[in-house]
Amino acid sequence: MMRRIAVLDAPTNLGLRPPTPSSVPGCGKAPGALRDHGLLARLRARDAGCLTPPRYDPGDWRPGDGVCHAPEISGYSVALADRIGSIIDRGEFPLVLGGDCSVLLGSALAMHRLGEAVGGRIGLVFVDGHSDFRHPGNASYVGAAAGEDLALVTGRGQPDLAAIEGRRPYFRDIDVVVLGIRAQDEYRLDLQAAGITTRPVPALRAEGAARTAQWAHEQLVDCAGYWVHIDVDVLDPAVMPAVDAPDPGGIAFAELEILLAGLVDTPHCLGVELTVFDPDYDPDGAYAAEIVNTVVAGLAPVVAPGAVPPRLLPAAPPAPRAGNGRPGRDALPAPVAVPAPAVAVEPIGPIPTADGDGTDELDDGPPLDAVGDDPLGPGRLRRPSVEVDEPADEPGFDRSGIDIT
Repeated sequence: MMRRIAVLDAPTNLGLRPPTPSSVPGCGKAPGALRDHGLLARLRARDAGCLTPPRYDPGDWRPGDGVCHAPEISGYSVALADRIGSIIDRGEFPLVLGGDCSVLLGSALAMHRLGEAVGGRIGLVFVDGHSDFRHPGNASYVGAAAGEDLALVTGRGQPDLAAIEGRRPYFRDIDVVVLGIRAQDEYRLDLQAAGITTRPVPALRAEGAARTAQWAHEQLVDCAGYWVHIDVDVLDPAVMPAVDAPDPGGIAFAELEILLAGLVDTPHCLGVELTVFDPDYDPDGAYAAEIVNTVVAGLAPVVAPGAVPPRLLPAAPPAPRAGNGRPGRDALPAPVAVPAPAVAVEPIGPIPTADGDGTDELDDGPPLDAVGDDPLGPGRLRRPSVEVDEPADEPGFDRSGIDIT
């Protein structure tokens, strides 16, 4: 039996700051660009349609007003959670094509609903070049949800985003694994203090992508299942500059493919979302083609003939875990009296290992009435002839953004 993939477009750009005063982020075009390269046909996936987002309009937002577009993002997250839940209820594997990283709020809401329905907890594997952990407790102000999504889904921030439907947090800190952030991420110490497990790029490369995927499973052993978030800025800008905030020190396409394949090669993986690819920086479609090749190869275990659909069952009460540097799990709440979904997940166990092995928002820049120069020039998207293991020294990829002030 194989698991069927259902591809859902979530082309929102509401969580990002505008790249210039007169333009909007281009990541909303990503689903169409990826579909143009045959993604659905190559995955033999069902087309689950497109959830159209509200209009991008920062209006007169100013620092101190909270997260920009918060009401729109909140409403969109509820609708997205409904759509994801419907896909899972059909026994299918959702692949959500963002859009910016604020799509994680909708996915997180869907996972919290699911966990409540089965009396268990759902975890999160957060594969991202930045921690996206800015919140009112560690920053002078918040504003771009795509740079704050991990903080919001772990309960930090304004209630209209962090506690939709009175659910807070959507993921517990101990049920989150962060992979691929840069070694000097701005909020790495905050993640450590919160008890969120991380494996930055140097450790990921030292251990290997396949072993890192298995390690992530082990960290979530007490969960009933998990969701995978992938921001393509986890890739090094030498091979993927078509993002809003490229940051040297990332991984290669081959490493992402191996990591993704290891994460989805289990019925406990409930779905994947892909975010932040910006076709505006990919005029010839070369990077879209690379992403599609990577996703198709990485999701091969999902559609393999022997793939097992998820079975949602209540997670067993966890025992305290010693010697691994992580706090023990709290006892699970009693199952609530709500209808169970059509499919279910057992607690995660060890899986076999394959052979062989700061933020989505633009960097703080000048006020909106000032326009930054783009140092990249017309050749900024030229692809290197060979992939590099070490981050390229590419100051030209520092695409500073424009703040909403």
